[in-house]
Amino acid sequence: MKHILCEIISVGDEILYGQILNTNAQYLSQVMNDLGVRVTRHTTVQDQAQAMLDAFADAEMKNDIVLITGGLGPTPDDLTKPLLANMYNSPISLHQQALDEVTNLFLSRGRKLSELNRQQAFLPEKCTFLSNRVGTAPGMWFERSAKVLISMPGVPHEVKVLMEEQVLPKIRLRFTMPVIYHKMIRTAGIPESKLAEVIREWESELPMHIRLAYLPKLGQVRLRLTAFGEDLDELKREVEEQIHKVMPYIDKYAYGFDQDELEAIVGKLLLEKGYTLSTAESCTGGYIAHLITSISGSSAYYLGSIIPYHNQFKQDLLGVNEETIRKFGAVSEECVKEMAENVRKKFGSHVGLATSGIAGPTGGTVDKPIGTVWVAVSTPRATTSRLLRLTKERGLNIQLIGTASLYMIWRTLVEMS
Repeated sequence: MKHILCEIISVGDEILYGQILNTNAQYLSQVMNDLGVRVTRHTTVQDQAQAMLDAFADAEMKNDIVLITGGLGPTPDDLTKPLLANMYNSPISLHQQALDEVTNLFLSRGRKLSELNRQQAFLPEKCTFLSNRVGTAPGMWFERSAKVLISMPGVPHEVKVLMEEQVLPKIRLRFTMPVIYHKMIRTAGIPESKLAEVIREWESELPMHIRLAYLPKLGQVRLRLTAFGEDLDELKREVEEQIHKVMPYIDKYAYGFDQDELEAIVGKLLLEKGYTLSTAESCTGGYIAHLITSISGSSAYYLGSIIPYHNQFKQDLLGVNEETIRKFGAVSEECVKEMAENVRKKFGSHVGLATSGIAGPTGGTVDKPIGTVWVAVSTPRATTSRLLRLTKERGLNIQLIGTASLYMIWRTLVEMS
């Protein structure tokens, strides 16, 4: 089945200046993907006539559907409507339903319709009127040569109403949609490049209608499988079959699917096994405790944290041996192991986690540069540790340590009987 292609065009200097976040493009991509339409490109164009015309014409030539937001206000710098009238060689005239709706909207707000706002009821005669019950600018649907172009105002809540009530029903009637199915595998503890090497053979044997994307984020890599076809149940079966094939390669790293978050999976495992957790955070300053307690019900398995930021409190509160810090330093495998073991014993938890490192941007040495971090996980059986070599960016490092720590807890729980 032929793919239905779509381009999303956002009009407005304010987007290009970085004054507003373009949430419309994200939303429109999501709903079009759910519909089975493949979005080929996001374009943001300045409020300049020729640039806008060029963008509109190019998008129409290359796609089946063009979604445009912005440029429909009542002021002279709102150019979308006259430019589309010119593009479709269409005169503009008063549309009575549009006038009635905008008049009633103003009346409902206790205001009188101004002449400037009245102009918004004038539409190109070759467009199909799209009712906008929450705003003053109606949407416009143009169609020629089997291509559809839809223009909507730029206000996000108006875009959503127009899409749900007007645009999506018309698209469903106008096009026969293929089916698109996504499945996400969530991994941690392995960088993108190494993960690609590990699954290279499997990836090379994927069917043509199933695509793989690598989506890295803060110490994790999401593997997104996207399948195209006509039968949703068949696509789901095929994707599950591929997941079954790849899991032996990545079972040490794949902690969940789709919307699963690592902190939630850790909490679920702790509950299932009846285990408890405590933490001792130095360089992360409570960030890991924040992640763990962001999950509702975490009080059932998380006992608490000690944040011994100053070295003296590693000794006074956690009981780290003074000789350990003197000989090896606070940022050392020896120190972080003692921290993890002692916090576990102090709270009486089944699992103890500890972090100690140099988050930056200052404090590094030749032997221990910025980004040097030790993480340890302790259980009654054993204490394991891991050395991280991270960046010079403090905020980024803290988040990366959080991911690495949760991954270590997850692996420890999986391996515990």
